[in-house]
Amino acid sequence: MNRTQPAALQMSSPDINEDDIALVTEILRSGQLSIGPYLEKFEALIADYVGARHAVAVANGTAGLHLCMRLAGVDDGGEVITSPFSFVASANCILYERGKPVFVDIDEESLNIDTRLVEAAITARTRAILPIHVFGQPADMDRLNAIATRHSVTVVEDACEALGSEYKGRKVGTFGQAAVFAFYPNKQMTTGEGGVVVTDDPEWAKALRSLRNQGRAEMGGWLTHDRLGFNYRLDEMSAGLGVSQLSRVESLLGQRSAVAARYHEALKRIPGVRPIMPCGGTTRMSWFVYVVRLDDGLPREDIAQHMAAQGIPTRNYFPPIHLQPFYRRDYGYRPGQFPIAERVSATTLALPFHGRLNDQDIERVCDGLARAINAVAPACAGAAV
Repeated sequence: MNRTQPAALQMSSPDINEDDIALVTEILRSGQLSIGPYLEKFEALIADYVGARHAVAVANGTAGLHLCMRLAGVDDGGEVITSPFSFVASANCILYERGKPVFVDIDEESLNIDTRLVEAAITARTRAILPIHVFGQPADMDRLNAIATRHSVTVVEDACEALGSEYKGRKVGTFGQAAVFAFYPNKQMTTGEGGVVVTDDPEWAKALRSLRNQGRAEMGGWLTHDRLGFNYRLDEMSAGLGVSQLSRVESLLGQRSAVAARYHEALKRIPGVRPIMPCGGTTRMSWFVYVVRLDDGLPREDIAQHMAAQGIPTRNYFPPIHLQPFYRRDYGYRPGQFPIAERVSATTLALPFHGRLNDQDIERVCDGLARAINAVAPACAGAAV
């Protein structure tokens, strides 16, 4: 008798409800699809949620990071200290301004930039420090801000994966000169594409609004441009979806936290696997993805292939930025320069994750992981299935 293969699970999935659909439909019918009231409403709601004075919505998180690098004074050869363990956009935004990413290795527990190494990396060319709150785990902002103050450099938080995360009881996005959040469909909430820059500095906010809108002057005519700008605007449909999603953001975060907790419990029976967990200073982790570490010696790629054959997708989060092909080719990076980031990258595996995974889905993933480990690493046999 042939068994039907279960349908493949999704790696991630946005949580879209009828209220979201109704509001976007209403905006479409209004005819005002750009630079309208929902953009302003979304910005006001985000600023209030994060606890910042100003919020400037942009086309995506990468655009927001790029604008922050420009305002931080990154220029030809200007250096920005950041982590090699991140999505590539966090370093690319420095290159857009012809700056130089200065990578610092990571702390193996938090997977964030190792603050013990940051100060030694500062030079006369340092313009900014760009920590990444990776996977929703806040970086050690107290130490980073102290270093930045001593050396008079700007701190910009890459909070693209961390909406709602808290460091020592305070929301991320409120520690630097500015912070950037992103709302791609795999994030905690979504606007489709889209991002936002938050800041307490009114001059930065004013400049950001001009830069995202082709450099238009605040009080000038529509075709008056007083600086080189970009088309980094967020459209009304995306902003409206953000307004709707933000109205239930705590529920969305709670659902993801509950899924993470069920994963924690189910994974206890599988030897050789340990989840990424909140660590020191993290008083609330906003779960972006669910990543596990595999013991050294477990063949991750083989495990991933066995899981894929069972209809269970996985991802390598993250390949080190400095070992991306064009970084090696164009900037001369090589293996061994940031050993902890490289070791972590070689042993991390992201499992299917979103707020609507049910207990059966989680059991299927964990059973599939146990079977994959037993299949490719017999010495680990004993993992329960």
